[in-house]
Amino acid sequence: MSGGDNTVNPDDPIYDGEDIFSDGTLLGGRVTYRQFRAGYRTGIEPVLMAAFVPAEPGDTILEAGCGAGAGLLCLNARLEKIQGVGLEFDPQTAMLAAENFRANKAASLIVLQTRVPEMPKTLRDLTNSPNGRFRHSMANPPWHRHDRPPSPDRRRSLALSQPPEGWQRWIATLARWTLPGGTITLALPAAATDEACVALREAGCGSIVLLPLWPKAGRAAKLVLVRATVGGRGAFMLAPGLILHQDNGVFTPHAESILRRMACLTPDGPVVTES
Repeated sequence: MSGGDNTVNPDDPIYDGEDIFSDGTLLGGRVTYRQFRAGYRTGIEPVLMAAFVPAEPGDTILEAGCGAGAGLLCLNARLEKIQGVGLEFDPQTAMLAAENFRANKAASLIVLQTRVPEMPKTLRDLTNSPNGRFRHSMANPPWHRHDRPPSPDRRRSLALSQPPEGWQRWIATLARWTLPGGTITLALPAAATDEACVALREAGCGSIVLLPLWPKAGRAAKLVLVRATVGGRGAFMLAPGLILHQDNGVFTPHAESILRRMACLTPDGPVVTES
């Protein structure tokens, strides 16, 4: 893959030189990860979302609203030779994603600065799939209503506030850029599930799988993973879900296998591919 006019150059001097970053790791240290200290910070959602994408080595992946690149970096660590494109509207966050890709020697991952549903003309040149579409797409989109009071932090507000027009056009755009038979995977607040499923159906997607993320056994799910197949005709499936924490607050062994050992997440539960 080669970049186009919207490809972010990590050497561009857009930062002010202050100590505004924190450095950490993902997947048990397999991925180095830098993010902003203030504003929106990455949680476990992109790691779990990436584990739920049914990608195979060599696939092309599109992530909308990639942030600092956690989702694509986790997929890149788990699978060989994927080609990934992240779309990010905030220029500083897009720059940070490019830096994270470079720091992890992930040459097959790039980030473009754009705001979905507007898509850069160069996007079709960044995948070897038919008609310039991607095998899979994923997103951990902002689902807070646009009319609620915004966060005083501009970057956090962008990351959390949905577009005024809602999500139909946004999800339809992902569907147009995903190959028939490919999948769209979303990490969402549980309260947004119905709206997302309606938008996916209207975009021609089916075979929807809903996987709740239970904070603890017996607690209501606040987050869910939703996966749909472009052109799919299978019945809706409610997966057993994943319990994230034990009663003492420690991650459960199943959650730990995904977050630390690079297990993939299937509707039936985690599958460890590396010890």
